[in-house]
Amino acid sequence: MPSRLAVIAIDAVDPDVVADFWCAVLGWTILGREPGGITIGDNERSWPMIDIFAVPESKTVKNRLHFDLRADGLSTSDELDRLLALGARQVDVGQSSDASWVVLADPEGNEFCLLSRSVQQLTQPE
Repeated sequence: MPSRLAVIAIDAVDPDVVADFWCAVLGWTILGREPGGITIGDNERSWPMIDIFAVPESKTVKNRLHFDLRADGLSTSDELDRLLALGARQVDVGQSSDASWVVLADPEGNEFCLLSRSVQQLTQPE
């Protein structure tokens, strides 16, 4: 049997800020706290979850791994506006000017992408 993706770990100077941001983005909740860390996930406690751990240093280089998000239940442009209102900011990591996605960063600078096609656009018959 293959492995299953269980938890994604994010380092953060302020885990509460990062946890609150990702809970708002994904519609998740805080599932647990332990010294130095917070676990977030959906209410069903399904996999994967995200663990956010306190570290003393700030992020300094581009992520080698990042999330790709799709709008779900609203347009991609409305989702971009929502993400920016939650505290995301647009960043340049060297993407081309005609990229079909938008590169954003969370409150601590961790990059993620908003893809151009929504969940609904992907599921519509051609």
